[in-house]
Amino acid sequence: MTNEFTEDTLQSSRDRRRDAAPKGGGWKIFLRDLVIIFVAAILISFLIKTYLVRSFYIPSTSMVNTLQVDDRILVNQLEPRFFPISHGDVVVFTDPGGWLPPVSNVPDNWFVGAVDGVLAFVGLSAPDSSNHLIKRVIGLPGDTIECCNEFGQLVVNGIPLEEPYIVLPDAVTKVTPEDFSVTVPDDSIWVMGDNRYNSADSAAHRDDPTGGFVKIDSVVGRAFLISWPTERWGTLDNYPTTFQQVTQNDE
Repeated sequence: MTNEFTEDTLQSSRDRRRDAAPKGGGWKIFLRDLVIIFVAAILISFLIKTYLVRSFYIPSTSMVNTLQVDDRILVNQLEPRFFPISHGDVVVFTDPGGWLPPVSNVPDNWFVGAVDGVLAFVGLSAPDSSNHLIKRVIGLPGDTIECCNEFGQLVVNGIPLEEPYIVLPDAVTKVTPEDFSVTVPDDSIWVMGDNRYNSADSAAHRDDPTGGFVKIDSVVGRAFLISWPTERWGTLDNYPTTFQQVTQNDE
């Protein structure tokens, strides 16, 4: 009798819960959970894009052969925010002042602009890539950079650099067109493109009000990965061997 009563009671309880459940509640709960997951994914992507990693595309040939036009790269924004910039790093930075011509970011139509805005919000698009520059760090605060020695090499703090990453025109051995000697201010870096004769870099802007220097505060982050196209996927080297003696002297 006790077992029968217990089973009847449990069955009645299940029936009441089933009857009390709102009809059609299953798909509503599913949609609610789907919206929560979607919003959470958007927020996480936004936080990653804002504080950790951003995507940029390469609009010019100034970093050939390291980077090709329309390559997509990932940029680590923890450097220089939490970690110092190193010699040889490939960095993305905002225009120091007059390095870039004015550009129009007006989209072809409102729909394209809306989609690009959403993708940019989560870090999957980089509509402001044309407002940024990407170069290799040659000089850190306090460094003296000279061009060029008798072999056409850059000299940093008295150390000539063997630069395997640069591209020069045929029969040219001098690593940059013009001679110069500069000392980097405490709050800045000196940057140069790997495609030295086709790069509007620090050397090309040394007579500007900026002096060719890039404020460390202008650096968005260090490019560390080519993410697209897939056949060019790979990490970006900062060539520590090239700058080994310079770094040792700094220490």
